[in-house]
Amino acid sequence: MEITVLGKSPSWQDAGGACSGYLVEEQGYRLLVDCGNGVFAKLRKVVDYIDVDAVLITHLHADHFLDLVPYSYALTYAPRQQPVPVDRWPGTAHPARPVLHAPPGARATFRRVVGAWGNEDLVENAFRLTEYDPASTLEVGPLTLTFQLVPHFVPTYAVALASDRARFVFGADSSPSDELCEFARDADLLLIEATLPRPERGGVRGHLTPGEAGDHGRRAGAKRLVITHLSDELDAHWAASEAEATYGGPVEVAREGAVFDV
Repeated sequence: MEITVLGKSPSWQDAGGACSGYLVEEQGYRLLVDCGNGVFAKLRKVVDYIDVDAVLITHLHADHFLDLVPYSYALTYAPRQQPVPVDRWPGTAHPARPVLHAPPGARATFRRVVGAWGNEDLVENAFRLTEYDPASTLEVGPLTLTFQLVPHFVPTYAVALASDRARFVFGADSSPSDELCEFARDADLLLIEATLPRPERGGVRGHLTPGEAGDHGRRAGAKRLVITHLSDELDAHWAASEAEATYGGPVEVAREGAVFDV
């Protein structure tokens, strides 16, 4: 299994960067996990967007799904997707239409977002949209996906992607969670957010610090730990050292273009 980081920023993009987006490839199958703002352009540098088999959205915050909008426009209006010849494109009766696995309530959310400018069925026409049941197992190409509800500001699901060779867990966005630690038990790779330089001062928590992320990796017994969802305004070496102190071993920091083999 190969994971390519397309975007690792928190809810505001790094300079020239992108928010949450990870391309997972296994046995020729391509799954895009999250599609936050800036991700579609980064995706195009790595693979042809019509060759993506499916997209998975972990939760309905803009920094995890907003680039479904330009992706949908490309699938709808790109010259190669038209039924008649356009320029050098011969026309096609079978335009690309990837599967879009999104959490419950996604259809209504997408309709509200794109409906604001009068095109409410844009996303569901461009993709084959299905709302997954987080209590069930999802078979996606050669991968088996399971989900775990994690504490965040909206319903959010960590996801485990398992092949016959490896198990990769993406924690999505989460505040401290015993359930996430258990869900990620013995993962070959745990990709976990580490957004905050310090815990929230008050109110409902929604994110982890690097030190908390490292502690989650230790408690899960993850064989390899990568922290993500960090701003470029935080020093990556500082974040890694904070996480290593609680993880008890080396910790990697996600960066755009990084590839992890699991």
